[in-house]
Amino acid sequence: MMQLTCPCCGGRPENEFHCGGQTAIARPGPASAVSDEAWGEYLFFRDNPRGAHAERWRHTFGCGQWFNVLRDTITHEVHAVYDITGKRPDLPANGDAE
Repeated sequence: MMQLTCPCCGGRPENEFHCGGQTAIARPGPASAVSDEAWGEYLFFRDNPRGAHAERWRHTFGCGQWFNVLRDTITHEVHAVYDITGKRPDLPANGDAE
């Protein structure tokens, strides 16, 4: 089982959390200028990389806080946990390829 570190509660098992999907997705706008194609891409298309991926997680069965996780989709290794409004950290030079 994957372990995540909640910024408020510390290390906990994965089953206490809920994944909210890819982070840092910008909503297109203004609404009157957005095409159906652009709106469809915003709603339905997400990155599915092999390697490092930035995701939103919520400590559902704990403090309820949302935070971001930089996780390897192959090994499930967590490279970083950072604030929901924070900038995605860079991986070390020997980190995973994206």
